Amino acid sequence: MSEFHDGYPQYELMAHHSEEEGKIMRRKLWNVFWIMLGITILELIIGSYAKELHLINELDRSSTSILKIIFIGLTLGKAYYIIYKFMHLEHEKKGVKYAVIAPYTVFILYLVYVLVAEANYSKVHKTKMDHLIEQQKNDLNAAAASGHGHEAGATHEAGAAHEGAEHH
Repeated sequence: MSEFHDGYPQYELMAHHSEEEGKIMRRKLWNVFWIMLGITILELIIGSYAKELHLINELDRSSTSILKIIFIGLTLGKAYYIIYKFMHLEHEKKGVKYAVIAPYTVFILYLVYVLVAEANYSKVHKTKMDHLIEQQKNDLNAAAASGHGHEAGATHEAGAAHEGAEHH
């Protein structure tokens, strides 16, 4: 037996596609490929020139909200083409489309919410901690200036000598 045959007709016969329909389908897939490649190149260009486009905060080198929105939008655009074109969801009935897309949409919105909430919490927490550290530095400097620091200044030297003795 040189050929595998399972009793089923060839795919081309089952799909009932003419050569012309095959060309149209391949053209659609290539169009999606080029669109996704274009979006990816655009993402790389934006990422490479984010500093020049003022999409990165200079102080802490973090990305701005606009940059985040741009990347989320471009990523969702690619996800749309993958689902609708490559996974052929565009040919399904409306109910099936919603049954597939709705759970993912809810999940993605939840993830975005968590990311934004955590980022805001971290930013607020960092600001509070920076303020507290600055306040403690000011308190220590004020105490040192008024002479109400460590008694006789011996505490630091004694602690350093004690640590040095432990390490040897």
